[in-house]
Amino acid sequence: MKRLILPLLIILLLPTTSLAEEYVVAENDVLSISVWGEESLSVTAKVRPDGKITIPGLRDVQAAGLTPMALTDVLEKRLATMVQNPIVTVTVQEISPRRLYVFGEGVETTGPLSLPPQSSLLQGLASLSNTKSADFSRAYLMRAGTIIKENLHGLYVDGDVTQDILLQGNDFLFIPRLKDPNVYVLGAVNDPRFLPYREGLTLLEAVLEAGGFSPMARENRTSVVRKQQDDEDLVIPVRGKDLLQGDTTQNIELMPGDYVIVREGLF
Repeated sequence: MKRLILPLLIILLLPTTSLAEEYVVAENDVLSISVWGEESLSVTAKVRPDGKITIPGLRDVQAAGLTPMALTDVLEKRLATMVQNPIVTVTVQEISPRRLYVFGEGVETTGPLSLPPQSSLLQGLASLSNTKSADFSRAYLMRAGTIIKENLHGLYVDGDVTQDILLQGNDFLFIPRLKDPNVYVLGAVNDPRFLPYREGLTLLEAVLEAGGFSPMARENRTSVVRKQQDDEDLVIPVRGKDLLQGDTTQNIELMPGDYVIVREGLF
């Protein structure tokens, strides 16, 4: 029975240890710093806006951006000049809300957004309002002046949660507006028009909303013209007649700014 105790303890402790290592201290968190056998050095400290805490004898110590375990290592090394073999314990007593700064023309509300501790990027995105004109493919998350996550389309629109990451205090989220929020249906359709882009809009839906193929349409000579970042057009041929006959491989999903062009002819 005794042989089972140690493995069992390890299994029970693993989740807690993992979570502790992942947590990153942020501004306004309240930390309990305990130095074994040294009550005068044991304090409760609130992380200041500059990310630092004050420890007796050490003065200012950077805390924000470190995990409790990493901060423990820093304190033990610095206290070694004052205490022989110091044993330090860092405990997060209070976790402050996370401030996410949102900017860009793709969302209605910008500025600081207060989120619960341990919020993820996906949770931050889900808290935004009116993102219909947002271009998530060009959105990015910036931390400490460095872009750490680009192209949020897969995460937020496609729901690929494997791309989700934890937010840290004072992260910046940039969400631009779609360069062209419309889809254009032109040529041999009954009601050529532009359609406001919506997520998941397909070629067949766009053609039907433009009145369907006209009697003069050569459905199998339909094409989608898509602007690329290098300003060259990508032309995607579509066999519209085959689509109407049930070939769903021809029913491509459209992107903002796409032009659907239906050729016409006598035969």
